[in-house]
Amino acid sequence: MGAWSKVRRIFTRDANVLTAEDLLNLQREGRLGGNVHVTNDTALRHSAVWGALRLRADLVSMMPIDVYRKVQGLQVEVPKPPVLVSPGGQEVGIKEWMYSTEFDLDRAGNCFGLITERTGVIGPDGRGLPGRIDLVPLGDVTVRANGSQIKKFRICGTEYDPWDVWHEKQYTVGGFPLGLSPVAYAAWTIEESLNAQQFARDWFGAGIVPSGTLKNTAKTIDKKAAREAKEAFRAAVSNGDVFVHGADWEYQPIQAVAQQAQFIEARQFGMGDIARFFGVPSDLIDAAVSGSSVTYANISQRNLQFLIMQLGPAIGRREDTFSRKLVSGPRYVKLNTDSLLRMDPAARAQTIKTQIDSRTLAPSEARALEERPPFTEDQLAEFDRLFGSRTAAPTVTPPPTAVPGATP
Repeated sequence: MGAWSKVRRIFTRDANVLTAEDLLNLQREGRLGGNVHVTNDTALRHSAVWGALRLRADLVSMMPIDVYRKVQGLQVEVPKPPVLVSPGGQEVGIKEWMYSTEFDLDRAGNCFGLITERTGVIGPDGRGLPGRIDLVPLGDVTVRANGSQIKKFRICGTEYDPWDVWHEKQYTVGGFPLGLSPVAYAAWTIEESLNAQQFARDWFGAGIVPSGTLKNTAKTIDKKAAREAKEAFRAAVSNGDVFVHGADWEYQPIQAVAQQAQFIEARQFGMGDIARFFGVPSDLIDAAVSGSSVTYANISQRNLQFLIMQLGPAIGRREDTFSRKLVSGPRYVKLNTDSLLRMDPAARAQTIKTQIDSRTLAPSEARALEERPPFTEDQLAEFDRLFGSRTAAPTVTPPPTAVPGATP
């Protein structure tokens, strides 16, 4: 049965209504346009996919990267190597590099780059630590492996040894040398949503389904009369003019599928499903499902939940990779998540005051947290003048008075 035959059969059930289920079934059967083939690139056409990937990459790229080492049990910050400042040379700084790599990791489970420079510091593998890493597109990379070991990388037709290629992975399984792709596993959900989008575009743009029916209620007309009536109607309404007819013609517009609640709800469900695949709460990408609500006392609690449950594990894995491959010896790399957990000014001030009052934070340390210099003597004198000095004079205890006749 052809597409138009099926459309006419549906019309006989209800003269001017196509349900969302009917139209999506036609789309799935391939009778109203071709299906969308989901790849790492075509998936980005979906707003939920783009929103989830952008959010995670934005947040990770803005986290400061620090290098530490342990000195007598204390964590001491040390200078960062150049690769953690400008990993792509003068052209690509660390924020852009982190954004690009996180974007690829979250959509494909892997990111790749060519190690084009090395430092004089020898790493655990006996080679110089990477000094520059030029990222390459995912589509340009193929991998030859033997079980869990990668033997060769082929990038743009050239083969490279594993130690010449920067490779990060996430969503791993045992015995497989590459990370799993969320886009591949979410392909069915993404394809369904993209097909719905394509159908809506075809509906409004390409005229896949007629916009209405023109029916003669007085008599049955032949093909010639139908063609003449259609041409007259089209000529009248194409430029916004009025179509004049007698009592025998009746026009009924077809309800637009995009206005039906069932169609909209199906698309909303698809967006929430995609958010789960990419590890982002749906409300953070404006894809919250109607009828569900999550409330938090403040934004800090919301961000903390997101960090612990979704983003934190990926950050920890990247810290471990950087610590093993980009720094030497006892040094290790940490991504500073404080920017994500930043509190509102009132809550932050109260927290700092509590720490100072409990003697767990010195005022000079609190000033440093606010990126302010230590108090000067003039500022301290001004505080004393306005609020009084808190330095109490030492109390001298007088010696006991001698009692006559008492034994010393």
